[in-house]
Amino acid sequence: MRDGDLLVRLNAPPVEGAANAELIEVIANALGVSKRSVSIAAGEQSRRKIVHVSGVSVDEVQSKLPSAG
Repeated sequence: MRDGDLLVRLNAPPVEGAANAELIEVIANALGVSKRSVSIAAGEQSRRKIVHVSGVSVDEVQSKLPSAG
């Protein structure tokens, strides 16, 4: 975490949505939810993104991603 933001490093290039798809997959796997439950709410073409995750509470996120707490 840096300044309250969760940092995620990806291998996919930022071309044709590949990095966004990888980000969604990484977050879904880390939180134990389906990829459908994860969406990019803002910043789809930016390095900084706001991600929305359905079906988990903030407490669950913090427990599953210790660096987020």
